[in-house]
Amino acid sequence: MSLVLVLQNASLRQCDLSALHTIIPPTPEYTFNDSVLRLPVSADFQLTQSVQAQLLEQQIDFAIVPDQSFANLGLIISDMDSTLITIECVDEIAAGVGLQSQVAAITERSMRGEIDFEQSLCARVALLKGLPVTELQRVYENVLKLSPGAQWLLQQCHEYGVKFMLVSGGFTYFTERLQRQYGLDYTFANQLVVKNDALTGELAGRIIDAQAKADLLAEYRDKLGLGKLQVVAMGDGANDIPMLQAAGFGVAYHAKPKTQAATSISVRFGGLDTVRKWFR
Repeated sequence: MSLVLVLQNASLRQCDLSALHTIIPPTPEYTFNDSVLRLPVSADFQLTQSVQAQLLEQQIDFAIVPDQSFANLGLIISDMDSTLITIECVDEIAAGVGLQSQVAAITERSMRGEIDFEQSLCARVALLKGLPVTELQRVYENVLKLSPGAQWLLQQCHEYGVKFMLVSGGFTYFTERLQRQYGLDYTFANQLVVKNDALTGELAGRIIDAQAKADLLAEYRDKLGLGKLQVVAMGDGANDIPMLQAAGFGVAYHAKPKTQAATSISVRFGGLDTVRKWFR
């Protein structure tokens, strides 16, 4: 399958792309609009470090991907917190009871891969013991927002028949509501234990950690009879790395340095619509 170099920026026509002229010969086959440039490239094509630096300086997202239709995809798997949505839910829950700084510090260390995910999750949940469930409702209704471009990406999945799975180290309270609101095909997350309308500080059932995310990708890829290049995975944290590496397209989305280093494709500046626009 032929490859294309895809560049994206909301004002791409105003950007300086002269550096590309030294590494890509002129071609009549490119596609260029105000925000996306698609250039056919050879199978062994690589962007030089100096060209990458010039693109990043202008906040241009770039990716080298197979030249295929979005309809050829079968499954997109996304992390929830700081990927499909703009917030870290557990941090925002904690903010309602004055524990945000403590919980956020643990979250940050976990996302950088400095401490074990399950250990950090249990520590954060324990701090929420006694919190009324209404605090979760407050976060969902008043704080939670989809990431830029997410709603359009979901609409495109529905239009082209691409399944969408939300797999999160966060909580089912949020994933299940997002599923109902936006018509997501599958959701998996951690179950908070609730007693007398308050959190007990415990979790029930299987922990959705890094390995669980990768396992769910493999399970549903096989169930749907998909090839590797029909699966996109998106995430920002260290616990997303095994899932990203198992996908045909592993996308580090506004990600931590460790996650960016572990993947070949990153979205650093744009929204989730960037992922859709890699494909015809």
